[in-house]
Amino acid sequence: MRYKCLFVVPLLVGLLGGCSTAEKVWPFKKVDYRQAREEKPLEIPPGLDSSRIRDAYPIPETTYSQYEQHEGAGSTPASARVLPTPKDIRIVREGDKMWLRIEAPPEVVWQKVHDFWLDNGFILVIDDPELGIMETEWAENRAEIPQDIIRRTIGKVLDSLYSAATRDKFRVRIERGDAPGTTEVFLTHRGVEEVVTGNPDEDTGTLWKPRPSDPELEAEMLHRLVVYLGMSEKEARARLARKQQAVPRARLTTSPDGQSVLVVDEGFSRAWRRTGIALDRVGFTVEDRNRAEGVYYVRYRDPLADQPSEGWLSKLAFWKDKAPKEAPLYRIKLETDGDHTRIRVLDADGRPDHSETGRRILKLLEEQLK
Repeated sequence: MRYKCLFVVPLLVGLLGGCSTAEKVWPFKKVDYRQAREEKPLEIPPGLDSSRIRDAYPIPETTYSQYEQHEGAGSTPASARVLPTPKDIRIVREGDKMWLRIEAPPEVVWQKVHDFWLDNGFILVIDDPELGIMETEWAENRAEIPQDIIRRTIGKVLDSLYSAATRDKFRVRIERGDAPGTTEVFLTHRGVEEVVTGNPDEDTGTLWKPRPSDPELEAEMLHRLVVYLGMSEKEARARLARKQQAVPRARLTTSPDGQSVLVVDEGFSRAWRRTGIALDRVGFTVEDRNRAEGVYYVRYRDPLADQPSEGWLSKLAFWKDKAPKEAPLYRIKLETDGDHTRIRVLDADGRPDHSETGRRILKLLEEQLK
């Protein structure tokens, strides 16, 4: 027994000391996705993979290898030429929405952002440079696990016994900026939480349900991205801390013909960007977009469509017996109206949509744009 005690005491001391070390990995917001790469990726139901996506507004004009050759590959290491300098990275803020404006071509920014996700242990389930979209697999934030004395003591040895009740995924959309040679990077968050279902007196189970997007979590991941791109921790934290007073800028109205219209109190360019962010946040699948015509072609995808309903380690199989019904296609039409922008919902054929579903779509956008 004495020898066992001699073994246990230093083990506990080491484990407890390790806890304080782990907390220094992410010193600001409690976020820890370091084990994301260890999770086996979830299967994606048919019809939701990125291979079916087509885009008439491609981001890269050449491949990254062609860009390297054009710039003179071999003369300067690629890592030294990825981004000009941190001063060329600007954080644009409007209310609780933020994005990056970078003085570098999209081809270069794409590669660096791609490396950011992989270096931080994330798995990309959408990796489409033509559409300009990256989306991570659902990941567990280990920092959400309660840190009681038992967890702190044995969790480092039997860590697999503990699991957080939330999952997060992030989507990055990369677009060419208005100014030549610039790129805009939009990062959005979507989350689900595990809830208990069934009668307490009977058998119960768990189900993953959507939870609201977290602007604070978006800001934290954006902070880590700009630091990865070369900005100092101090400068990034200071820029992200600046806040603007929120002023309602969107309202739902009805046109003379009875169709619901969302009026946004800003010009087309800004409204176009913010609408794209809103669509990503809400969970629409943007299949195509045409800025010249002011149209987003979207389908609404259930946030739980690629989630397990019987536990985190259970893989989806329900669609193998019955193919899922494809969500209807809609057109989100933006039109300039003086200093304002009007947003309408059209059906797949471009006709005004007077349905309750169309109104609900605008209501979701209003909540994000107001």
